[in-house]
Amino acid sequence: MLHYKNESDLKIGYREVIGKGQQMNFLRLSILQLSEDFREYSGQTGEEECAIVPLYGNVKVTCGSNEVGVVGGRDSVFSKPADLAYIPTHSRYSVAISDNSQSAKLLVCRTVAERHFDPFIVRGSEAEVVQRGRGQWTRIVRNILVDKYEGKVDRLILGETINSPGQWSGYPPHRHVYDNPPYELPFEEIYYYEFQPKDGFGVQVHYGSKYGEDRGYLIRSGDAFAIPDGYHPVVAAGGYSLYYLWFMAGPKGRKLLPYLDPDHTAVDKL
Repeated sequence: MLHYKNESDLKIGYREVIGKGQQMNFLRLSILQLSEDFREYSGQTGEEECAIVPLYGNVKVTCGSNEVGVVGGRDSVFSKPADLAYIPTHSRYSVAISDNSQSAKLLVCRTVAERHFDPFIVRGSEAEVVQRGRGQWTRIVRNILVDKYEGKVDRLILGETINSPGQWSGYPPHRHVYDNPPYELPFEEIYYYEFQPKDGFGVQVHYGSKYGEDRGYLIRSGDAFAIPDGYHPVVAAGGYSLYYLWFMAGPKGRKLLPYLDPDHTAVDKL
């Protein structure tokens, strides 16, 4: 299974969405929903490093006996880039609603890691926000846990993308599957989606994969998608803005070398 549908009946608590063995060797994704009735969650990273990303709400994050800080500060994923709390391997951590929030929804983005680092916070204001593409595939990319954090994380790379209505991203189609530098390096990736208005939808395309036929998947708010291989462009339906958080990890470090599908690179010259 590649497409993980939103379980709308989840009101509070911690749920693993993409776990070990679900086509992924490195990456896992969990959703944490806090409320007045479930104000705090504690976990253990084990052999994984993780990024805790509030979708909305404010939370206080601790690692061991040390307070990492308060992250959050946005009402919507569309309003501004995310704060992020990084938690290293072999750490016990807790996430609790801060005094000025009644609820919070967070993503816990994890990867198997080998090196242990110190916990830290990345503020959304530190994100590199850039426009990519042109024509029908322009989009806004928020690079959050990227190159400048080399030496502070082992494998994780993370950011967010906003597609305006009808716009494509991950386009021209690219993959990151084979160990073939300087043209390509292998990375797994996970997408998590939200739409504005919330009842919107889009289509996630996935082809050139060993995990099934070439196909498109209808995606809605709260869905997630595992990308162990293959090309993976995505489009927002007309009238609906698409947000997706993406995070990546692979066996060959953190230098991205995406390979564009040669059948479609010509669109950049049209």
